[in-house]
Amino acid sequence: MLTLTPHLPRLHRAGRLALAALCALAFAWEAKPAAAQGKLEAQYEATLAGIPVGKGAWNIDIQDDVFSAAASGGTSGLLKSIANGSGTGASQGRVVNGALVATGYQASTTTSKKTEEIRITLDKGNVKDFAILPEPPVDADRIVVTEAHRRGVWDPMTASLLRVPGTGDPLSAEACKNSAPVFDGRMRYELKLDFKRMETVKAEKGYRGPVVVCSLYFVPVAGYIPDRPVIKYLAAQRNIEIAFAPVAGTRILVPFWLKVPTPLGPAMLEATSFITSAQPPRVAKTQ
Repeated sequence: MLTLTPHLPRLHRAGRLALAALCALAFAWEAKPAAAQGKLEAQYEATLAGIPVGKGAWNIDIQDDVFSAAASGGTSGLLKSIANGSGTGASQGRVVNGALVATGYQASTTTSKKTEEIRITLDKGNVKDFAILPEPPVDADRIVVTEAHRRGVWDPMTASLLRVPGTGDPLSAEACKNSAPVFDGRMRYELKLDFKRMETVKAEKGYRGPVVVCSLYFVPVAGYIPDRPVIKYLAAQRNIEIAFAPVAGTRILVPFWLKVPTPLGPAMLEATSFITSAQPPRVAKTQ
């Protein structure tokens, strides 16, 4: 699985550590009003130490009163022969006074051993209901997620839409002045950004231009087992980087690439195709 989907298939210990680093960073940022309407159709490739291990697709559609985002992905290359897996994720909601307000999130992952589904219903940033199917066993070592932890949060898919306030160029250091709470159905965590630099990228198809590169920090809050190596590793990392590119016609930025250092070499998720277009406002029908 890729970062754009919620979980990963079982791997040997080092592989799990490397790829779970990508998965855990289902990054989330403070939601603010969208500037206009736009669409994104993107394809991504995940690599570990330069070796292809996964592919995924991400589609985002922002209209004047509703929005939707959907992703799919799966293992590929050598990893597919070791632990085949695939998954999907989707989020939808309303655009209220220009702000993206999620109402639902669904995710599904399938491996050779099982299929798992996660469903979350939200109301103004608060979790009304959620479920993991089949229901996982209770783990006494896991830090309990309380009702308070599920208030004022964002689901992973909606939260991936980063909006830069103001009227200037959204591709600036201001984009990295963000942090936000995330609830993914199982775990509650914080993600924080710091500005690092500007770069220029070139997708094989579509976008060519500047991106803003931020440092990314992962802070677990609840719903995790403190002794898990992946959690300790991610929380201690200070060299994770993420680059954001714009969705045409909006002030929304989305990840173009993500780099995570691992003991096996750099794990990277990068767009190979990044096609984005502005959408004209709908004309109101006259009676």
